Amino acid sequence: MADGGAQIIDADRIAREVLEPGTEGLGEVVSAFGEEVLDADGALDRPALGRIVFADEAARERLNGIVHPRVRAESRRRLQAAAPGSVVVEDIPLLVETGQQDRFDVVVVVRAPEEERVRRLVEDRGVDAADARARLAAQASDAERAAAADVVLDNDSTRAALEAQVDELMEALRRRLGR
Repeated sequence: MADGGAQIIDADRIAREVLEPGTEGLGEVVSAFGEEVLDADGALDRPALGRIVFADEAARERLNGIVHPRVRAESRRRLQAAAPGSVVVEDIPLLVETGQQDRFDVVVVVRAPEEERVRRLVEDRGVDAADARARLAAQASDAERAAAADVVLDNDSTRAALEAQVDELMEALRRRLGR
């Protein structure tokens, strides 16, 4: 979508930024979960935190209460800074879980089979397979995501196939905006 001219606001990237060393967000996370969620350099040890929050719903809710307000505030700031009339894509992996789908003109869900998502987490991000499954179990179901979507793109084939779907979507959005 960025290649098609859209401005991307990436909630995952912002979530990392608001928990960088020295931030108020990281300080709150350490206060809530202890020093064991820090690595030797004082940065957030994401796998250690993941083991805590994906095994305990109350802990996950506590973390979300720290991170989500900061991510939303920074997303709003970036949205307000966007050029008037531009196509802005907010990439929010937990859109359905956080109940934000109603605030968008178009909701696009990219889906892939669960086993493929697990494989990607393990191979691309170095997440343990059991932890990957716990993360997916804590998220909205495929049916819940599809119900919230205006458009569903399938990511179960090649990158080129997904890119073709994205190109078609971007063209439809440009037509909708009269461009």
